[in-house]
This record gives sequence, C-alpha cells and structure tokens, in this order.
Amino acid sequence: MHELGIAQQVIEIAAERSGGARISRIVLEVGKLAAVLPDALRFCFEAVSEGTPAAGAELQIVEVPGRARCRSCGGSVELERPYGRCACGCSDLDWLSGEELRIKELTCAPLADATANTITTTTMTTS
Repeated sequence: MHELGIAQQVIEIAAERSGGARISRIVLEVGKLAAVLPDALRFCFEAVSEGTPAAGAELQIVEVPGRARCRSCGGSVELERPYGRCACGCSDLDWLSGEELRIKELTCAPLADATANTITTTTMTTS
C-alpha cells in the first residue's frame, strides 16, 4: 500500500512548509490515473498524522479526471483508468492530465497574534 508512503510525504512537506505551525486543512489534488485510492490515503493520513503538526487536520482530496488526446485523430478522451480508446477506435493516446499528486492548499491554524495562513500548490512526485 503506497498510500502510507504518500501520506507520510504529504505530512513531511506540509510540516516543513507550515514552519511547525499547527495545520488545520490540507487540500490534495490526486489524479484518477495516479493509482492512489483516496479512501486508503485518508485512512493512512489519519494514522500517521498523530503527533505531527497535521494531527486532526482535515484532508480534502480533489480527484483530477484523466484526459488524453488521440494521436491518430487529435480527439479528446476522458479516462477513468490508465488505458482507453478514442471514438475513432485508436488506443494510442497522449495523457494530458490525471497523474497529478500535489498539495494544492495548506491552511495553518492562526497563532495567538496572527490570522490563518494559507499556502498554495506544492507538487509531489511518486515513484
């Protein structure tokens, strides 16, 4: 289950970017073609966030649809899985989106003398 490693990496990046401030919300973009199960990621996030600045934080996952362009006719194809077929019958596709895995937004709890702090867009890579 690589969702555990992804959850750990999200928390590490978020904690670094927050400067140690308590994190109240993380918005994570996950492409439908990234082979990540959102429910498993939520479960792992909850488990590994204990004792970190992200403990108790809301994890909002935004699923990005898979999109491709047909190399034969140039048509646009929506993908739910890492394979598909264009209306013209061709399966030679150029993926345009759906592999994303990035922290889109990070909201830190306000300090005693400050307002809430929001940090946007950190791209992650998976192997």
